[in-house]
Amino acid sequence: MSVDECHANATGRREFLSRLSLAITGSALAVGKTSRATETPPAPLLPTIRLGDHRVTRLIAGSNPVSGYSYMGPILDRHMREYFTPAQTVEFLWSCERAGINTHQFSDPEKMAGVFRTLRRRGSKMKFIGLHAGGSGRAPVEKVVRDTQPIAIVHHGGVTDRLFREGKSREVRDFVKRVRDAGVLAGVSAHNPACIRRIADEGWPVDFFMTCFYYLTRSQEEMDKMPPVVTLQIGYPFFAGDPAAMTEVVRQVDQPCLGFKILAAGRKCHKKQLVKEAFQFAFEHIKPTDAVIVGMYPRFEDQIQENAQYTRQFAKPPKA
Repeated sequence: MSVDECHANATGRREFLSRLSLAITGSALAVGKTSRATETPPAPLLPTIRLGDHRVTRLIAGSNPVSGYSYMGPILDRHMREYFTPAQTVEFLWSCERAGINTHQFSDPEKMAGVFRTLRRRGSKMKFIGLHAGGSGRAPVEKVVRDTQPIAIVHHGGVTDRLFREGKSREVRDFVKRVRDAGVLAGVSAHNPACIRRIADEGWPVDFFMTCFYYLTRSQEEMDKMPPVVTLQIGYPFFAGDPAAMTEVVRQVDQPCLGFKILAAGRKCHKKQLVKEAFQFAFEHIKPTDAVIVGMYPRFEDQIQENAQYTRQFAKPPKA
């Protein structure tokens, strides 16, 4: 083959590859435009409550599945972490917003900062509430606020319970002041209803609470005092009477409360009727100015739409 023929063949290959590239790019753009054009319109906003100057929906998307915490063991934890890549997390929160949910509670600022930037570039108006364990070794509150731009930061519930038990509640109160000084709303989370009651009775400058429906952080001494209904505790202690105990306190405090683990970390999810009943119980036993935080894992079923539907059914907006 002559040099001219080789050159002609090379030119032909280059032209063919160029045309093929353009065709593929054009097809991809066409598919993207088609998918955006056929995307269902966003649903109306769910009923909302007021947190400071913000209106947040009475259903808030929780962080545990996104962070890979299933409360069901390491296999499901890994399953969730593999599913919730940064790109998938963006799509998940975008779907939540289009279902009428406007707030997400997160716990990993390093992982989520990039996700939030992507969502905002996409036009999302989602609001974010951060969970922070305080103490050394954690990203400073000021850095979390700068990197994630949340509306609020909340002191971690398990840490709250431990510090109160150790007589170090002052550390939690100092944290509340630090968050407020950073320019965002300050909340305290707890599993132990007594912690919520004490903070309210002492008049701490807390903007809202996160209240776990199950007291999972009982000490061994407290566990020993429980009725002997079981001979062996396996895993976390989910007791049927806990939601009533926590919601009794919730109704007594003035601040808004965000109830979480209303589905007992998935233990009430094996039947749709149980999910429905859990939402109904929650909204009937908290104040009209309260909301719920629910983790969702929509890999196999549309939990986002289902939970939004139950919220529309059972949650009423507070009276003006």
